[in-house]
Amino acid sequence: MATYAYAVRDASGALHKGQAEAETIEILRNRLKEQGFEVQDLKAIKGKRKSAGFGRIKLNDLALFCRQFSTMMDAGVSLIRSMDVLSRQNENPKLRRVLVEVGERIEGGETLSRALARYPKAFSNLFVGLVRAGEVSGTLEESLQRLSQFLESDVALRRKVKAAMTYPVIVVVVALSIVMGLVMFVVPSFFKLFSDLGMREEQFPATTKFLVDLSHFLTSKWWVVIIAIIIFVMAYKAFANTTFGRRTVDRLKLKMPVFGKLHHRICLARFSRTLGTLMAAGVPILQAMETVAGMLGNAVLADAILEARARIREGDRIGVPLEKSKMFPPMVVHMIGVGEESGSLDFMLQKIADYYEAEVEAMLASLTAAIEPLLIVVLGFMVGFIVISMFAPMLSVITELSK
Repeated sequence: MATYAYAVRDASGALHKGQAEAETIEILRNRLKEQGFEVQDLKAIKGKRKSAGFGRIKLNDLALFCRQFSTMMDAGVSLIRSMDVLSRQNENPKLRRVLVEVGERIEGGETLSRALARYPKAFSNLFVGLVRAGEVSGTLEESLQRLSQFLESDVALRRKVKAAMTYPVIVVVVALSIVMGLVMFVVPSFFKLFSDLGMREEQFPATTKFLVDLSHFLTSKWWVVIIAIIIFVMAYKAFANTTFGRRTVDRLKLKMPVFGKLHHRICLARFSRTLGTLMAAGVPILQAMETVAGMLGNAVLADAILEARARIREGDRIGVPLEKSKMFPPMVVHMIGVGEESGSLDFMLQKIADYYEAEVEAMLASLTAAIEPLLIVVLGFMVGFIVISMFAPMLSVITELSK
């Protein structure tokens, strides 16, 4: 969550300025429009957040903290005592410092949710929202249990994706290292040998000439490659940080062959799990939809959710605007509709999340099985190309000598 400064005009034309927090600038813009304001200016405020010195905390540590916290609350341990014990035994120094300060704020009279909200880098809007819902309903331990289950499911999903991608990434890195080593160290040795045998570069086959030129470039102007990579990375980050760029990149993620479907299913699983957890905790639907849009990880799907939120605010059912967005499969829309009609929307959303998490796991297994032999073939082709390109001139020399 970030802090933004805004300038808006109301229906009478009066100008109002202020600050507000939101997951993204688009979420805040839509929120102000829904309140009847015309947005004149909206920009992020940097360096104003209390938690800036702590940085982000790993989901594994947050999930363990929630599980221990819910257990202590369920056992009847007081809130201040729980914070003190958890801060002492926590192994993450960042989280430990945050918990110490949260405990001090609670002792000073603040509620738990308000104290946690002061550290947006450590505790997401979802985290704070569930804690606030538990405080209001008097079921804080149940909210913490739901939150720990949600974080553990999210961690498990991320771990599966990371584990599936680890082997292909290692193979790609090793393959590139081998090819670069051959091009930068082996090819020059062969080129010197050909020169000693009296061959000129014009006599080389096209593949050999290409390989020799590439070797010359990498050995003499390697710094150009590094600078080009740095410029590309910086330009990509600058482009992706803009509103248009973020939407463009996220749209490409959804349209990529094979990986686009995988990314879409991961987002659908996260949407269903997050919204179901918030609904089960008693968070209002409009607030829950805004929270989900802010932490989904894809601007295109987030826009669809915010549009659905606006339609729900006007009286529509949840499934209708989601279906119109074309970003949610018919099965998701149908199950959400059934959940609305039966009054078990949170249960249906959890079932949708279970289904798509199983889909993601199956896709990762099949994708890994297909990528492994493909990478080996590509590596073999690249090494074979280098070997053939280097030995072709040598065969020509041997043929000439035999004549």
